Amino acid sequence: MNAPHIAAIGPQSEGAALPTPPTFDSIEAERQYRKEQLAAGFRLFGRFGFAEGVAGHITVRDPENPDHFWVNPFGMSFSHIKASDLVLVDHRGAVLRGDRPVNRAAFVIHSHIHAARPDVIAAAHSHSVHGKAFSSLDIPLDPITQDACAFFEDHGVYSDYRGVVNEAEEGRRIAAALGSYKAVILQNHGLLTVGHSVAEAVWWFITMERSCQAQLLAMAAGRPKLIDRETALITREQVGTHLAGWFQAQPLWDQITASEPDLFV
Repeated sequence: MNAPHIAAIGPQSEGAALPTPPTFDSIEAERQYRKEQLAAGFRLFGRFGFAEGVAGHITVRDPENPDHFWVNPFGMSFSHIKASDLVLVDHRGAVLRGDRPVNRAAFVIHSHIHAARPDVIAAAHSHSVHGKAFSSLDIPLDPITQDACAFFEDHGVYSDYRGVVNEAEEGRRIAAALGSYKAVILQNHGLLTVGHSVAEAVWWFITMERSCQAQLLAMAAGRPKLIDRETALITREQVGTHLAGWFQAQPLWDQITASEPDLFV
């Protein structure tokens, strides 16, 4: 990994190396890795308190069949999901592997995102408290903190809430609002993030939720001072890249896989 890609890297000994996203010798190995990452992502969502009944879903594209994606079984606790529990569904809605149903909204939203964005490997959505609260304001995140700059001019706002997402047309509109960004705020609903890996998509969700919380607190206390556009864009290039998103998730991955190894089953 080249140092410029990780803004915070400092002095290191000769030969020292930072972890980088893995490569694979077979489709089967990559598929298993993606499923394990997805299960770990759900465990993190459970630990962060992002569950709200049966709402919320994370998906990862199958490495062999790009129009297929793995998703959580409908109605299963985030905190209990294992790699073997995941369901494989195609963009037409057919369940190809798994013995439990899929959340209709998960299929409608994620099928259109994966179809519209071939670069997206994973997408994450849940009804987290601060994301829900912030979404009711129908505004984008402001560049008021270093962390929020990851999303500066790189997230959309979907301002056409029409109830629970059950229709294909709304899935298409959400995908259009996401556009080429890493995230979209769904008005009166919550947050949705995407990435080139499960780790990246999950990290963007976690830090976006926290950025919503920070802005809500700052707005309640007074008038937040915005970071100027030039500095915000520079900061985005430091903390908002695909590699930075993947790398910042690694401490969380280490924690969850060490404390909940049953997720690999």
